Amino acid sequence: MLEPISSATDGQKSGRVLTFGIVAIVLILLVAAGVLFANLPDANAFNARVEAIFVENDNLTSNAEIKLLEILAQSGTAFSDTLTSYRVVIFVLMLFATALLVASLVFLLTILGLNKRMSEIDKQGIQISSLLISRAENTVYLNNMEFKLTGAAIETLCVLAEARLDDDVLSGAEIEGVVSGRNAVDCDEAAGATRIKRLRDTLGNQMMSELLVKNIARKGYMLSVPRDVIKMV
Repeated sequence: MLEPISSATDGQKSGRVLTFGIVAIVLILLVAAGVLFANLPDANAFNARVEAIFVENDNLTSNAEIKLLEILAQSGTAFSDTLTSYRVVIFVLMLFATALLVASLVFLLTILGLNKRMSEIDKQGIQISSLLISRAENTVYLNNMEFKLTGAAIETLCVLAEARLDDDVLSGAEIEGVVSGRNAVDCDEAAGATRIKRLRDTLGNQMMSELLVKNIARKGYMLSVPRDVIKMV
């Protein structure tokens, strides 16, 4: 009963860390955006300066002087429009930065949670509630997860399952002997080890297959599952 409580507590802690992290990211980016926008020049500063030149130099009457002032006014308008577009671009970039940082935080917490879970699995082994082997379909159902195996792999798994029902540990030579129908003394240890490797490769998930098929030093191989959950059809 302690494991669900621990998992719930871990989930609540992760939720709080995620919430605080998102709030901190948003606040930091809001402060950065405020400082950035506050230090940007006023979009109408150039136009105001040109207008002041018009007012202070009302004696400019030649065509060239008037044309110069018109060019200055147009430049001020272009500067104002450019600065406005810069503000929009900066705002969009800040939104992207916020989204990326929040996503990075979520992925980081997810990876840490998965690593912790993998460490627990590595220490405790896989908790298997059912192991159904179907020779006719070359399929194994592990905790309601379906794995399609090759004929050779299913035979190897059946040999290991039958040995587990008898609490036996089989060496590589014994596995090869049972599968091939020969005497174990006439079989090579490496042949059985190769069958175990192919079985693990067929199962796909390396950590799960390594924990499911245990290698006991100097003894052999066995399934690390309770006997009462094994069924073969």
